[in-house]
Amino acid sequence: MKRLPAFGIAAAFAGVPVVVHANDTMAELAAGGLTFVYAENVQMQSEDLYISPKEVRVDYVFHNDGDRDRTTVVAFPMPDIEGSGDFMVSVPNPESDNFMNFSVTIDDQPVKPEIDRHAFAVEVDITALLEQHGIPLLPFGAATTDALAALPKQTVADWIERGIVIPMEYDDGSGWKTEYVPVWRLKTTYWWRTTFPAGRDLRVAHRYTPSVGATAGLAFLGPDENDPFAGEGFEREKQRYCFDDSFLRAVAKRLDAARTTNTYLQESWISYVLTTGANWGGTIGRFHLTVDKGDTDTLVSFCGDGVKKTGPTTFELTATDFYPERNIDIALIRRPTD
Repeated sequence: MKRLPAFGIAAAFAGVPVVVHANDTMAELAAGGLTFVYAENVQMQSEDLYISPKEVRVDYVFHNDGDRDRTTVVAFPMPDIEGSGDFMVSVPNPESDNFMNFSVTIDDQPVKPEIDRHAFAVEVDITALLEQHGIPLLPFGAATTDALAALPKQTVADWIERGIVIPMEYDDGSGWKTEYVPVWRLKTTYWWRTTFPAGRDLRVAHRYTPSVGATAGLAFLGPDENDPFAGEGFEREKQRYCFDDSFLRAVAKRLDAARTTNTYLQESWISYVLTTGANWGGTIGRFHLTVDKGDTDTLVSFCGDGVKKTGPTTFELTATDFYPERNIDIALIRRPTD
């Protein structure tokens, strides 16, 4: 059995431009792989995972070594989305129920999954209430903002008391205005039934657009300008992304250049929940990870054992008899494009 210990790499990584304003933060959503209701004798033979800022692709091979077919529910839990007045969340397709553009195939045939969606405010299910008033369940996006603005004042007052929305005042240059910001939490799961035929492999693949978090400036730097790579926050991020000495030297060099030119660096993140793979029977027979860079301008750090550079824009690792014990978190340091 192999595990995924800390191993940092520093490399050039050019991600998709993520537009943020200075001092703003866009949080990422940590999606991942498939889960299922237990099916006896079904093992994950292999998982081939590709991660880039544009797309996540996962190709599985499952094998039923029993003497009869097994049918079970397979699910893809989307990351919870919680509204906030403090920051925005990077939602790839906020106007769609399928907000991360999820798709799935079985033996190359597309499958239309069922969708289960529920909204909660202070742990109370408010799904029916939102639907009754024509409010989209996603707590971000123009459609949700416009629908809340059209609510009667009495309804808004009630929803403020119930912790469903909060009032936010701002001045856009034409006088003070009040906007009602959703603070409920949305849980979304795609699911479908799959039959694993006795004695043979079944190929399952899914795709989605990742949520790429971003901030102007480097959030992991400590408060001491003379020693920015120190402090509790830095140590926490160092462990999460496995910053090594070569990565930190490259960051320091970029920081010096940014100060000289009176510019700044941008930090972005991609997260993948790998530990859901442990829900399947046994270990993963063969696990293969590819992180695709894009080009050579941006620095990247993530954890992995035996990572190798396999091309101008790719890093890969392969493990056998693999048991996932930690998720994949990727930190990207880049210069803004404008």
